[in-house]
Amino acid sequence: MRAQTLRIVLLAAALCAAAAPSWAQTDIQTVAFFSESVGRTTKYNIVLPRSYDSSDRSYPVLYLLHGLGQNYQAWGRQGVRFYAPFFEIIIVMPDAGNSWYVNWAQSGGGQKNNWEDHIVRDVVGHVDTHYRTIARREGRAINGLSMGGYGALTLGLRHPDLFVSIGSHSGALEYGRGNEERIRSGTQTRDRRPSSPVDQAEWEARRRRPNPEIGIEGFSSPAERTPLGQPFVSAVDAAQYDPFALVRRIPRDQLPHIYIDCGTDDGLLDAAKAFIQVLLDNDIPFDFMQMPGGHNPGYWTQAIGHSLSIQYEVMQRALGRRPIAVRPQP
Repeated sequence: MRAQTLRIVLLAAALCAAAAPSWAQTDIQTVAFFSESVGRTTKYNIVLPRSYDSSDRSYPVLYLLHGLGQNYQAWGRQGVRFYAPFFEIIIVMPDAGNSWYVNWAQSGGGQKNNWEDHIVRDVVGHVDTHYRTIARREGRAINGLSMGGYGALTLGLRHPDLFVSIGSHSGALEYGRGNEERIRSGTQTRDRRPSSPVDQAEWEARRRRPNPEIGIEGFSSPAERTPLGQPFVSAVDAAQYDPFALVRRIPRDQLPHIYIDCGTDDGLLDAAKAFIQVLLDNDIPFDFMQMPGGHNPGYWTQAIGHSLSIQYEVMQRALGRRPIAVRPQP
């Protein structure tokens, strides 16, 4: 028994040693391009498979959306560097500021804030044009964290023809529904600015201070990255971006695969459970993971490894590269 245990330990060590050079050399490239939908230059980070340069193959793509207050570099620091080399997949991490990934109903300051279109048209279009992608639904998935989890589920359900799998880590899934209820009740949004003039001046100065790591002209400070205007003017606007309602409207054979996870110490766990209850009530298939953790990068760094493996397999199955269970005929 002791010898067998030793062999297992040595084998595990050998596998880790063999894998270490590959994930340590993961290359994340940054791409800048002009997005017509928002009328500005934005960036995305992209990871290509290890075999990309040595082959002429086309690859499936996973889009990873960042959370509120984050940017296109967030996922690169939250596990992607470690897990990407184990999958033959292109991973794209776009930037959408603090937009909630919706087409804003009302924009101010001459801005264009069609952030839904920015992702599903401009980013996807740019990636498909400049890289060897499997540019169809079966080869495309979308996932995100917090605000990005809401965005990934909402965009995926609004565009089920584009994505075969959609996923949420710690998603703020009630954003659309909460805004709909607020508008219908006439409740005002809470003003988060400090009350004292001194504190308010310091708060405003921080908002206008550019983050040099982002490096996007006119889109690097919190103030610049928060759209001017209103995402939803009417309750109808908000309802159109409510994943709880959207998931009920799509015909069963057109629904993408759904993945959800949330930490047991996360305040958004109840929202995840509420959405899962809708799926259960409507007999909609899904994958769910609940593990220890809060609303923080440590949790997301662990969770992405789990979701990536599932969404990769969903795409491989959709592409005919895995066995598919066939339901018996009645």
